[in-house]
Amino acid sequence: MHHHQDGLGWTLDPLLTVPLALTLLVYIAGWWRLSRRASTPVRPGLFLCGWLVLTLSLTSPLHEAGERSFTMHMIEHELIMLVATLLLAGSGAGGVLAWGLPRLLRHALAGIWKSPIQATWRRLTEPVTATIVQGAVMWAWHAPLLFDRALDSFGWHIVQHACFFASSLLFWWAMLHPGGTASRYGVSAACLFATSLIGGALGALMSLSSSPWYADYAAMGMTGIGLDPVDDQRLAGLIMWIPGGAFHGIAALVLFYRWLKSSEGGAGALSVN
Repeated sequence: MHHHQDGLGWTLDPLLTVPLALTLLVYIAGWWRLSRRASTPVRPGLFLCGWLVLTLSLTSPLHEAGERSFTMHMIEHELIMLVATLLLAGSGAGGVLAWGLPRLLRHALAGIWKSPIQATWRRLTEPVTATIVQGAVMWAWHAPLLFDRALDSFGWHIVQHACFFASSLLFWWAMLHPGGTASRYGVSAACLFATSLIGGALGALMSLSSSPWYADYAAMGMTGIGLDPVDDQRLAGLIMWIPGGAFHGIAALVLFYRWLKSSEGGAGALSVN
């Protein structure tokens, strides 16, 4: 566990702030170039909101609070995995970011993308595959061995957040871009229901446990929000179980409705874009 001063401060480590700032600058450059192409759909509002939620989750006092309370840590993770990545996936920012890069780098990356990477991406963004990947990442990183390691090491903590971010971005991309047949919306809706159960089961185990799972939190005694380690873990588990599960459940109902509408109207336009 990292040692901090009594007050909660901002986490402005270059390992976090530099990639976040560069991503924003590249996006702005790409948006500026594409804004003159009226036919290109760009959603800067969604991207900026997603970027802001991600940045505040990782750098605001919430991050330090999460090292003293599992509940605050869970809120940070839920903001990243439910809110930030959903907004970023919905913004369709990939093309904008590509246009923000220098021309030589853009062309080089385009060449690399046409290699097996593109085929791998297609496989990973199959709804069932993306659901399995995110579920596996979520359960693995909440195992005491890995979670305590993330609490003990800033580097491992960044790796943990990177895994949560990447798997959730992949998941939401797969849910929002289900492909060209009506049945894919039904598959995505089923995957969202499954995810609500996968996360809900993990949250339920935490909230119903009579002993703390994580040694670092247990060793601290009373947390910064006035709860003992067991109650802190129970509240964190409830946050994952109830609001987290409800979020995925509501998203599943939205996609289920779209599936019904697209089935009624024939093929229809299925892409979120």
